[in-house]
Amino acid sequence: MSIAESSNESPIACTREQGVFSPEQKERYQIARQQLKSTLQEVQELPDGYAFRFSSETVNILNLAEYITFERLCCRFFKFELEVEREEGPVWLRLTGGEGVKDFLRAEIASAESKVGG
Repeated sequence: MSIAESSNESPIACTREQGVFSPEQKERYQIARQQLKSTLQEVQELPDGYAFRFSSETVNILNLAEYITFERLCCRFFKFELEVEREEGPVWLRLTGGEGVKDFLRAEIASAESKVGG
């Protein structure tokens, strides 16, 4: 990676609470996020992030696309990959990125789990 490439990368910091969303967008983002959490079936650790598996029967692909659209506004450092397997197989969302992304995601997952458990 060249110096120019590395200087163009966004810092690993979510700007969700810094006014990147309008009030309507913030509400829609929260709804999309809750719907995804309720249909999540599996989380797999990847070398540079995480993969999240959803059932094609329970997840709405439009909700996933909306979530990605909003998440890109506040977490520009993520790489998003959406895989919809054939024959009504599972739907995978992979969140990956450069150095530090996996640690950021791990902390987000732990935070979400502690809110569910507590």
